[in-house]
Amino acid sequence: MRIDQLLGGDEPTFSFEFFPPKTPEGEANFQRALRELAPLEPSFVSVTYGAGGTTREKTVETVRQIKDELGLEAMAHFTCVGATTDELRVTLEEIRAAGIDNVLALRGDPPRGQEEWVASEGGLEYSHQLVALLREDYDFSIAAACFPEGHIHATSPEDDLRHLKEKVDAGVDYLITQLFFDNALYRDFVDRARAIGITVPIIPGVMPITGYGQIARITAMCGATMPEHVLAELDARKDDPEAVADFGVSFATMQCADLLAGGAPGIHFCTLNRSPATRAILSTLRLWRPWDAAHTGLGEPRRPPAVA
Repeated sequence: MRIDQLLGGDEPTFSFEFFPPKTPEGEANFQRALRELAPLEPSFVSVTYGAGGTTREKTVETVRQIKDELGLEAMAHFTCVGATTDELRVTLEEIRAAGIDNVLALRGDPPRGQEEWVASEGGLEYSHQLVALLREDYDFSIAAACFPEGHIHATSPEDDLRHLKEKVDAGVDYLITQLFFDNALYRDFVDRARAIGITVPIIPGVMPITGYGQIARITAMCGATMPEHVLAELDARKDDPEAVADFGVSFATMQCADLLAGGAPGIHFCTLNRSPATRAILSTLRLWRPWDAAHTGLGEPRRPPAVA
């Protein structure tokens, strides 16, 4: 089923992002997370590429497995890193042959050890070119990424939005944001996007904080900023990993509730192939129903409680 057809209803979408594991231990963690999260009946799940497109085949196979064996709608991330246009078409034919209807189109990060983005000879340079290829020659539902705090390589917020509009105009059905920790940034971004004519749904991406050391890695990787008052709370718990994880779940639950109450079309959870935080947050949100103005308390859940 096309994911764009799931958006815009009375209920928000809840979706999970996974990455293809590279080791036997990682595979065991991934399969455990899938088993534990599947009963929550997400609207869809997505599977990333490795840096530089290093898990291209694994991504396609993992998405096919999730669809066929678990019956969940799934989306393949797809980048133009390290491939000619002809090679991209070969992979797209594999995706289509696997029965996959949904693609997240990304320019992608440079391969490991390469700081600057360089297009492959005979390949594509910009994500809007990839979107145009998908729209013109295939019948996928197309998602794209957006950045409430601006892409780390953007020359200005205005240029970043202009490039985003080019991408959307090329054929994007909906957007998923880079993770952020300050909801005011999301609201401002949506307002600015609407002001320049971007009308597609914009799903916020949320990553629960599960460890103190995680913060510096995340912010360095994607440029997301952490509010000072949140950093202060984490600093106060930095020597107690369990307390950090508990605070992370509480903060992400409040963050998601505020987003949904404000009209966000759904939440896309970055799970890091782990289930406990996402299970706790989503179960609470479905009891709370902050998107439903007629729901005033923790009454009957939308569906029977899932896993504990």
